[in-house]
Amino acid sequence: MAIRYELIKECKQSGARLGRLHTPHGVIETPIFMPVGTQATVKAMTPEELKDIESQIILSNTYHLYLRPGHKLIEKAGGLHKFMGWDRPILTDSGGFQVFSLGDLRKIREEGVEFRSHIDGSKHFLSPEKAVEIQNSIGSDIMMVLDECPPPDADREYIRNSLKRTTRWAKRCKEAHENTKVQALFGIVQGGMFEDLRRQSASELLELDFPGYAIGGLSVGEPKPLMYEVLDYTVPLLPKHKPRYLMGVGTPDALLEAVIRGMDMFDCVLPTRIARNGTAMTSEGKVIIKNAKHKESFIPLDKECGCYTCKTYTRAYLRHLFKTNEILGLRLMTYHNLYFILHLMKGIRKAISGDRLLDFKKEFYEKYGY
Repeated sequence: MAIRYELIKECKQSGARLGRLHTPHGVIETPIFMPVGTQATVKAMTPEELKDIESQIILSNTYHLYLRPGHKLIEKAGGLHKFMGWDRPILTDSGGFQVFSLGDLRKIREEGVEFRSHIDGSKHFLSPEKAVEIQNSIGSDIMMVLDECPPPDADREYIRNSLKRTTRWAKRCKEAHENTKVQALFGIVQGGMFEDLRRQSASELLELDFPGYAIGGLSVGEPKPLMYEVLDYTVPLLPKHKPRYLMGVGTPDALLEAVIRGMDMFDCVLPTRIARNGTAMTSEGKVIIKNAKHKESFIPLDKECGCYTCKTYTRAYLRHLFKTNEILGLRLMTYHNLYFILHLMKGIRKAISGDRLLDFKKEFYEKYGY
């Protein structure tokens, strides 16, 4: 097996898991947040800076890398790690979410998905076998099966048929995957907001015995209490001895709630996207740096933060950078937000180790303003 999950302990106060995920490119301490490097780069960050803030693993996007620069070119370069100068673990998604987000630009059938590129309108076809081929070429440590992520407003019958197709595609992905000793392939549990369908999806995927499991189809616009409810009955269905990955979640409250429910891995573009728009995550809540009140604010973004941005620059200077459209502003804000989220996860791991995660959550919420 390419990976091995080691369960270290469960928090006596909350039931959250502390673990280690052993991969070909290093050991990951879990629970962990994965910065998103969509196109073989985490926007505004160098690999050295990602290491500075203790990023243990990053996520890249199969759909985008397939279109540009092409998976065969990445393979010729020696794989994604070498191509982008990152020697720690990488997880790649299957590209399914991006393809299904294209709306009228794609057509789903049993064989796979026909779609038009958002770049030039050219026609392409993504099958389960193709998704595996692309990820094998890229050389990521963890790969994802091709699944169908149904729209949040889909009816029960659509969701039921969709999850059946996802299971069939998962089986085809597993049959096509040959590099099992160097790359792990995760299954993805679907089923919408229906408990019986989530149970069905999990049961069918567990029979295929993947080395790890993700929960997909959440954080797509549904209210957070509903997401937590789905996690409450879905997470216990997943094996204790394998890693659990909640796709597309990156707000501090959702991370905490999902960890408490037993999830191990997370990713989201939110911290980097809002950073580029001028919003910082801080221990006391969000700071919108473009607001006029920060014009003469000569304090750090976050007095409790130990990142380079907060130790070196003031809110007034950061506001100036954004007002003058200087690239440095985007870089410094991105650095801070990723540091904040990764430091939060580090605090969560420490709280689990000390059996006090619920106390940690309460203290964090009181400061953050939840």
